Amino acid sequence: MSGRARLTVFAALATLFTAWSLTPLVESTTWLPQAALLLALQSAVGAGARRVPLARTLTVASQLLVSLLALMLVFGGKLPSAAGEGLLDYLVTDFGALFRQGVQDVNEFSMPAPLTDGIRLLLVSGVLLIGLLVDLLAVTVRTAAAAGLPLLALYSVAAGLSGAATGSGGASWVGFLLAGCGYLLLLLAEGRDRLAQWGRVFGAAPRSKVSAGSAGGGQALAPVRTGRRIGAVALGLALAVPVVLPSMGSGLLGTGGGGAGEGEGNGLGPSIQAVNPLVSLQSSLNTQDNRVVLRYRTDSPQLSEQYLRILALDQFNGVKWEASGRALTDVPKRMPDPPGVSESVLNGATEVQTFISSAQTYAQRYLPMPYPATGVDIAGKWRFEPAGRTLVGDQLGKDKFQNAQGVQYSVRSLLLNPTAEQLRRAPAANPGIAAEYTKVPDNLPAIVVQTARDVTRGTKDDYSAAVKLQDYFAVSGGFRYDTKVSSGTGSQAIAKFLADKEGFCVHFAFSMASMARTLGIPARVAVGFTPGVKQSDGVVNVSMRDAHAWPELYFEGVGWTRFEPTPRSGITVPDYSRPTTPQTQPSAPTAAPSASAAQPSAGPSTADDCPPELRKLGECGPAAGQRNTGAGGDGPSAATLLGWTAAGILLLAVPLLPFLWRGRLRARRLGSGRVLTAWRELGDAAWDVGIVPDEALSPRGAADRVVTLGRLDPAAADAVRRVAGAVERELYAPPGAEPPYGELAQDVLLARAGLLAGVSRRSRLRALFFPRSAARVSWAASSRWSALMARCTDAAARARARIPLRGRG
Repeated sequence: MSGRARLTVFAALATLFTAWSLTPLVESTTWLPQAALLLALQSAVGAGARRVPLARTLTVASQLLVSLLALMLVFGGKLPSAAGEGLLDYLVTDFGALFRQGVQDVNEFSMPAPLTDGIRLLLVSGVLLIGLLVDLLAVTVRTAAAAGLPLLALYSVAAGLSGAATGSGGASWVGFLLAGCGYLLLLLAEGRDRLAQWGRVFGAAPRSKVSAGSAGGGQALAPVRTGRRIGAVALGLALAVPVVLPSMGSGLLGTGGGGAGEGEGNGLGPSIQAVNPLVSLQSSLNTQDNRVVLRYRTDSPQLSEQYLRILALDQFNGVKWEASGRALTDVPKRMPDPPGVSESVLNGATEVQTFISSAQTYAQRYLPMPYPATGVDIAGKWRFEPAGRTLVGDQLGKDKFQNAQGVQYSVRSLLLNPTAEQLRRAPAANPGIAAEYTKVPDNLPAIVVQTARDVTRGTKDDYSAAVKLQDYFAVSGGFRYDTKVSSGTGSQAIAKFLADKEGFCVHFAFSMASMARTLGIPARVAVGFTPGVKQSDGVVNVSMRDAHAWPELYFEGVGWTRFEPTPRSGITVPDYSRPTTPQTQPSAPTAAPSASAAQPSAGPSTADDCPPELRKLGECGPAAGQRNTGAGGDGPSAATLLGWTAAGILLLAVPLLPFLWRGRLRARRLGSGRVLTAWRELGDAAWDVGIVPDEALSPRGAADRVVTLGRLDPAAADAVRRVAGAVERELYAPPGAEPPYGELAQDVLLARAGLLAGVSRRSRLRALFFPRSAARVSWAASSRWSALMARCTDAAARARARIPLRGRG
């Protein structure tokens, strides 16, 4: 196999090994063989084009065209005919529509996402694109080191997202090892190919041999040490980029925040780890395709209270709210009574039966249920988390978990009807509950604490303080509802929200829960869906824009109680938390409609006589003018934007590594005070502008060659000859007559400036940012590898020699 063919094979393998890190993002790995097959086809086309040979641009164009045709055949089942549908028409219509559907699926599904045709197309085409770049850089342009840039970009994003997808630490280190091995094999293949063509040139000779082109002595180790540092920088980038990516865990060295069914909790079995379900909330609320995700029938007498709750976020670490690690148990036939609810409240509750069916597009692992559920009848493998009273899908196999996609189930739940008086007279919370759910981070800004105290000043009990907080956000605080606002969830995001006074359900829920905790009221944040829109046949449709977050506050004797600070159209506050402002007419409970399809309220209030306070609370129906309309949700927070910006800066900084390496190496060589080291730097400076070193020449001959090929001006030419003369005296003068180092460093810099001035701008930029002398790094790696193999072979031979031979005559 020729050197270029070997490079082609290893370039494809490096891409495929790195693509393995994408597997945790989807539920199935069946896309990977397709990607491998198409990648092999693309590489074969490139090898054939270079064999002809074709120009570089034609080689890349042929690979791109064949890849597009192969993708059309695999995903479209056809190729556009010459007489009928044109290639461009097909790309814009059928193929383009599938690509856009894949982008939409990525925005709608949480990870691991179902492997839809659109997502499969995105994965395969992305791998082919990275493979084309790697093949172009490593084989066509013959700069294998630069091929690490697209591989690093692919691994960094994939590893970061996989941490949020499964929280599986095993997948991260396996993907890292595969990606690293693929890149190292590519570098070794390229180094072997270069050595086969050029041999050991200009300083690549062993330490025992000294020539005009080598540094001599112990100086040959400098590129090796530099190669180590470059490797350390590349390794650091691979570990650091996943850390800075938003909502992606801690990368390779993280513990893998995990999902349900993972780890141990109190010895009771798998535990539910920190999971943030708000990743796609804002995109769901802002989506143009407001598809129905759940349908249900219920006998609840109060449809406005039929919130479908997914889980509760009960930990606030200053960066985000998340679900804490909890022990999971088997789903009981009859769930225990909700915590903290007294007999008097239970006796006044109504048991509700709800029959729910989820869409095939709803692939969440958490089961939406009314709170508090007392029993669930559902097929499949599910686990129960008692503290949050949630059901989470169990693990079905390797990287596969039970989810709610297309399931039908029934839920028995309690419709609690606490009164304001019961909440007002609630005793102090259970010490365990109070200790856990009133924790606030140390970095909570003072404005949060001060605002909570100012808003609730004069209240005499926790209930009155909670109502004051709710009314501050929903009525009197001047807050504006806007789904386009960045969805930061940390302490600084809450402070910014209180200052700007615009946001959506996440901001309102997180802020009220945080402020309640500062007042000593146990609080957490629930995530789920508002009741939806009732149809004429009695079925209630819950759409993507019904996604919602709300605070739950704990009152002893009543338990976890929903409050509604979000001033969103169609959402009604609970009866027990209505403001004490006198109302002209009582309003009846109404179903909370979807943000996109509000229905008339059952209350008799109209736009003309409805008080402004009730209008903000959604009690006046859609006829009332309301400026806080929207379809609230989640979105990129300030931390998210900063994370992506940092990742972009890191990736953009990677091309500067050769430039920084050469500058550092140059400064160290010229500052060493050694003549032969300065000569090596001059040789590398000439090599960077395209003058390949020739070790067969004497120092004077090498200097004349550099002057001639570099078209140097007289000053630069004299500097080169002065350095060559110093080298001759260093090598051949009697002992003790070695010349002083003198001004050699300035001569080398003068010669380098002359070399750069004598080439075109394009060649000058390449010499600065992609120096040819960087090949020494791969040579050093190859040399170290060969030495290691030789030592292993010698050790094995010595071990065999020590084994006694039996039966020797």
